[in-house]
Amino acid sequence: MLRSSSRLASCVECERLEEEFLEARLRLQSLRRLGSLTRVEEKRLIDRVAMAIARIKEHEREHNRETCEKGMAAG
Repeated sequence: MLRSSSRLASCVECERLEEEFLEARLRLQSLRRLGSLTRVEEKRLIDRVAMAIARIKEHEREHNRETCEKGMAAG
């Protein structure tokens, strides 16, 4: 879902970050469905999902920088 290219699929950190995101999102959805979620818990889980997305995006930028640097070194 958040993966921007197939080259990221082989990165262990990308896999870990995606799993972290999916786990947080699933937990939030499940607890909402059950109706057993306090406002504090919901906010905490929403923050957890948002932080997971932010970490994924930052990691993807690192991939882009590495690709760019390799390209400049080769040129």
